[in-house]
Order: sequence, then structure tokens, then C-alpha cells
Amino acid sequence: MRIGLPGGGATAERIVKQAVDAEADGFTSLWYASATFGDPLVAMALAGQATTTLELGTSVLQTYTCHPVLQAARAVATANAMGRPGLVLGVGPSHKPVIEAMFGMSYAGVGAHTEEYIDVLAPLARGEEAHVHGEHFHVDLPGAGAPPQPVSVMLSALAPRLLRVAGEQTDGTILWMGNARAVESHVAPRINAAASAAGRPAPRIVAGLPVAVHDDVDEARATAASAFAMYGTLPNYQRILEHGGVTGPAEAAIVGDEASVAGQIEALFAAGATDVWAAPFPVGDDRSASRRRTRALLKELAAA
Repeated sequence: MRIGLPGGGATAERIVKQAVDAEADGFTSLWYASATFGDPLVAMALAGQATTTLELGTSVLQTYTCHPVLQAARAVATANAMGRPGLVLGVGPSHKPVIEAMFGMSYAGVGAHTEEYIDVLAPLARGEEAHVHGEHFHVDLPGAGAPPQPVSVMLSALAPRLLRVAGEQTDGTILWMGNARAVESHVAPRINAAASAAGRPAPRIVAGLPVAVHDDVDEARATAASAFAMYGTLPNYQRILEHGGVTGPAEAAIVGDEASVAGQIEALFAAGATDVWAAPFPVGDDRSASRRRTRALLKELAAA
């Protein structure tokens, strides 16, 4: 199974060690949040140099805070610094409260903004020319030629329009809070249809969910309800949770004993996910033991 983990660390040394350990344990990928190490691309360049096969992806970099021309250049530079294939540039528009309240930018027309962003970013990341004259971006740039190391572009797509864009122009989508039901009924049909219509290969669907192996399911869900409450307040996640038939992050989280968690992860793949980005969270008084138990199962599944 293609199973990845969250990437991170407070120091460069810890970031590199985490990547080396993840690769040694058979995990296929690490996924870095936008704030990791101040800029996840720095962390990924370091981790990429210390590993050989581990895929390193952003989940995700915000579109509004970085022009797509600069974003493409940064990604190409990071891939070249890694010196090997395996970089995934995951981008997304973030959320209205973040973009408007924190950054003072307008979130109006987010769908058009993101589509035009990908219109610019995707070809430039491949070294191709980009000519976009839209509402949000006006870009005319020649192609620089294929970069020495490939950059895979993926889009955090939860709604129909962006799932179409992801299927038509990128290598897939990176989800958060989308359970097996949401993948099977909403995500997979739309992104696969868009890719097929555009003559592109079948896209990847990276399903990210909190995971805890714990015998007391009620306790685990109560912990998840507290730890991930913020996601239930954001409209983008509310909609994907609704597609999954659940009312909040606590119900979307994968929890239970080893057999139950394994079954829920297998259900994600059966629903159409190509990868699972498992985000372990601790439950109970012994947080370290809880994390170890969850990681042990994930390691076992990654080897399957």
C-alpha cells in the first residue's frame, strides 16, 4: 500500500532524520504543511538529499501568497537541489478566513483564481511556455525546457470545479478530511472523468485523514473532536465531510484497534484512493506509546 506520513520537525537535523527513518520503514511519502520550517521547500530539499526513493510533497502551499511564476521556479529549484525525482508540488487556495482576515486579500472568485493559477503553474513546472490572460493573471513566458528533475503538480481539490481542473491539468489531488465514501461518490468520479476527457493518465488521489490505533473508539473520537475541531468550521471541509456522510472531523478520523484501522485504510484504496496520507494523533495518557502503536500498524500496512 502507498502510505505516507506528515513531514516536519523543529530543526534541520530532525527533518532529515524523520525522512531517513520513514524511507527505512517502507513509507512511500512525507507531506509537508505550508508552515513547515518556515518554508517546506527548504525542508524538502534537505530531506530529499538524504533519501533516495521517498516522495516529498507539499500539502499544501497556498496559491494566494505566491505568484505562480515564482512558485514554479521555487519548485524546480527544490527538485534540482534534491538531485533526484520525487518532488510533488501540492497547491491550493486555502480558506476565506485565512486569505481575507489574516492576509488582507480578496477570496472572491476563488475558483477562477485557482484555475488560472494552475494554467500558469503546471506548464512552467514542466518547462513549457505559459500564456494566460485571465481575470487574475496575465502571463506570457517562453518555455525554459524540461527541468533536470521532474516536478509533479497536484491540486488540493474538494469541490467539482477544482476536481475538474485537477483532472485536466495536474497529476491528481491531495485531500484532507475526505473519507472513503467521499472519495468513492464525489472525488474519484469527477477527477477521473476530467482526466479521461482531457486524454491524461489516471490521476492520483491522496487521501489525508487523522489516524489513531486505540481500543476505546469513543475516547479516540473525543480526542479527534478536540484536536481537529477547526477543520469542521471551514466551509471547504464542511462540504467534503458532508459528501462523506459525517458531521465533523471526529467522525471522519480513522480510529479503532489494529484490525479496524486496517480495514478503514483498505476501504480508502477500494474507494479509489491511490495513496493514503495518514496523520497519526495520540490518544490517552501515554502519548508516545499511542503514536508508536499507530505507526507500527501503518508500517505494517505500507509493507503490504
